[in-house]
Amino acid sequence: MNITETPPIGPSFERARTGLGKDALKRAFFDNLFYIQGKFPALATQHDYYMALAYMVRDRLLQRWVSTATKYTEQKSRTVAYLSAEFLMGPHLGNNLINLGIYDEVQEAIEELGLDLETLLRQEEEPGLGNGGLGRLAACFLDSLATLELPSLGYGIRYEFGIFKQEIVNGWQVEKTDKWLRSGNPWEVPRPEWAVDVMLGGHTEKYLDEFDRLRTRWVPEKIVNGIPYDTPIMGYRNNTANTLRLWSAEAPESFDFAVFNRGDYYGAVDQKVRSENLSKVLYPNDEQIQGKQLRLEQQFFFVSCSLQDMLRIMKVQDIPLEKFHEKFTVQLNDTHPAIAVPELMRLLLDDHGLSWDQAWSITQRTFAYTNHTLLPEALERWPIDMFNRLLPRHLEIIYEINAHFLDEVRLRFLGDDNRVTRMSLIDESDVRYIRMAHLACVGSYAINGVAGLHSELLKSDVLRDFYELWPEKFSNKTNGVTPRRFVKLSNPGLSNLITDVIGDKWPKELDQLKQLEPYAGDKAFGEKWRDVKLANKQAFATFAKERTGITINPSSMFDIQVKRIHEYKRQHLNIFYVIALYHHLKNNRHLDMQPRTFIFGGKAAPGYHIAKLMIKLITSVGDMVNRDRSIRDLIKVVYLPNFNVSNGHLVYPAAELSEQISTAGKEASGTGNMKFCMNGALTIGTLDGANIEIRNAVGAENFFLFGMTAEEVYALRNKGYNPMDYYQNNSELKGVIELVRAGFFSRGDGEMFRPLIDGLLHQDQYMVLADFKAYLDCQAQVDKAYADKEHWTHMSILNTARSGPFSSDRTIGEYSNEIWNLDSVPIRLLNQDEVNVSIPQ
Repeated sequence: MNITETPPIGPSFERARTGLGKDALKRAFFDNLFYIQGKFPALATQHDYYMALAYMVRDRLLQRWVSTATKYTEQKSRTVAYLSAEFLMGPHLGNNLINLGIYDEVQEAIEELGLDLETLLRQEEEPGLGNGGLGRLAACFLDSLATLELPSLGYGIRYEFGIFKQEIVNGWQVEKTDKWLRSGNPWEVPRPEWAVDVMLGGHTEKYLDEFDRLRTRWVPEKIVNGIPYDTPIMGYRNNTANTLRLWSAEAPESFDFAVFNRGDYYGAVDQKVRSENLSKVLYPNDEQIQGKQLRLEQQFFFVSCSLQDMLRIMKVQDIPLEKFHEKFTVQLNDTHPAIAVPELMRLLLDDHGLSWDQAWSITQRTFAYTNHTLLPEALERWPIDMFNRLLPRHLEIIYEINAHFLDEVRLRFLGDDNRVTRMSLIDESDVRYIRMAHLACVGSYAINGVAGLHSELLKSDVLRDFYELWPEKFSNKTNGVTPRRFVKLSNPGLSNLITDVIGDKWPKELDQLKQLEPYAGDKAFGEKWRDVKLANKQAFATFAKERTGITINPSSMFDIQVKRIHEYKRQHLNIFYVIALYHHLKNNRHLDMQPRTFIFGGKAAPGYHIAKLMIKLITSVGDMVNRDRSIRDLIKVVYLPNFNVSNGHLVYPAAELSEQISTAGKEASGTGNMKFCMNGALTIGTLDGANIEIRNAVGAENFFLFGMTAEEVYALRNKGYNPMDYYQNNSELKGVIELVRAGFFSRGDGEMFRPLIDGLLHQDQYMVLADFKAYLDCQAQVDKAYADKEHWTHMSILNTARSGPFSSDRTIGEYSNEIWNLDSVPIRLLNQDEVNVSIPQ
């Protein structure tokens, strides 16, 4: 059969909307092409075929979605509401095919129609609704919540424009608009009937209610509508489909005819434009006060929408308001949604008439807070003046919360005024600020870090005062990633090899990978392992050639660092090693080394000049190294533009060495390190974040460790760190810096990289120079190890075999059992006739 023929309808025909057999899938595909896309094969584009396929899959999701919502509503299931400013979901189609268990069937059906599934998968616009690890973690968690059959609602913002698309022009990052919605989004369902009003600005006033109680009324300057768009999140091979609910901002009135009739067209649409700015773009550049204000408005917008939506669900399910914390536990994904604490108080106090004590009791038993950073600048603070202009009622509530809280601190730590100052929700040191991390701690019943070291540093440093006050609130929940997307979908060759020897249960029970350990010494299995890796490297080499024009050798070691560009992640340490290696090759043409391809990827924040300069240095070194024939292609440098989840599907399976080289004590956890490990890459890294747990799990002998520990970093900093000492006493380091400083990689322009070099020589906040020698020595060990292919394969197999603890299923199980107190709710698939309650939560 080809695309011009339609499948017959016979006695065995399954329902086109729900059937999983090949004939039913083909029938649904043609129905959607005709009835939804309005096309027939002679006129259809590849995008039309993708949309028809996506709607076919969505129909099968909807049956599970409605079945899930029906059960949750009937049972009034306790639910975790996961509040996150970012959800970096990645493409939906492939992941949904995997989770529904129909990938192979669909591939076969599509091929029989003369189409190519891979081509259709590439048609999907990736929703770039996150900057990196934070948003991708949230997406992994939603996948695991559904897989573990745990009731959940993800709440965030439906940004019209996601994180920018990155282009590299003359070696520099250039940001382009991410128009991910331009061709439509088949996965979402708009729910305008559940729209809510969000107030901003204005003032407050006191009044007496009908019972002569003194109350506060917020009189806003403007009101914005929040419109929910729902996306089903399918569990792996079960019937659970939970909901991701993203809010879009709209004006209550899109067009002011009175203003228009006075001849002012722009004024007539001004309210629409200003309102919709709230959900226009992911995380505006907040260097300017307007950017900071918009970011705060965004955070409040989605938090208020979400809490009002939870109250609506309470009403639908006829649950008393006093049991809000029993119906919902609300997880704050970092400090961005911390404004939820005073907003829930406002809703309970002002809209529902509860007393302060009642409202505070509910609030403190509702929220749990995950801290994701050790960097002081990432712990959000808002200037009091700006906050008061936007959220005057919330400032009053925060002042009241702070007064009660500081009384508790004074009683507990009598006479310790310095502690009171440190713990206050208000920073009085200079310009007055609200400390959002402090607000989250005070308003939550649980606080957790995301890796062992990170959680210990929270307790001993960043949140030490709060730990000493409430030690029972603190715990660790080491991050994890979903193996469904990052192994089974991304790496089918490896997945099939694993399934052949240990069965097919491992994507849901990742600890079963331990059964691979005996195969680490099996030469025949090792050959198959290397064949899979080589095929993945060849696929990436083809992709890299298309994207960058650079030809790379698939037989070379693929040494990869892909992550957000930031000084603490130390991409400049990596490129300094490349320069040192290049210098060695130029001075010794017969140097014995393993060919290596250095692959970089990641985006720099638009306003972060030093990070952008790091990208320029990497690309400039690549330009020089890649065209120098005298080094015999022993090293190549590739900067992969616009790294995202889709690109990660090719990157992680191809990697052999994973660069996790942040300054010890700066990375909260990291999750890219886990994705590389699952796919058999070896790690070179510091004792930072989850690197520590990875090294403990895979074995110290299967991990390349270098650099100072967090304790040594703090000790050196306290002692007085002088980076010039390292520059003067290490000839290799000095040679690298002098090559950059002399303009060797910038066509003689000695000024181009001066800000980067001067920062390292005179400050070096992240101790690049201090760790340089240890890094080079460790890289020499890597080179030696790679020369022994069988032993490298042995280590690679053990990395995958021992990666079970890094499944997000394990992480979510710990959250559920130790913080959220959720019960799993198995879902029976309903037929349309059985559904009594058909609206998902």
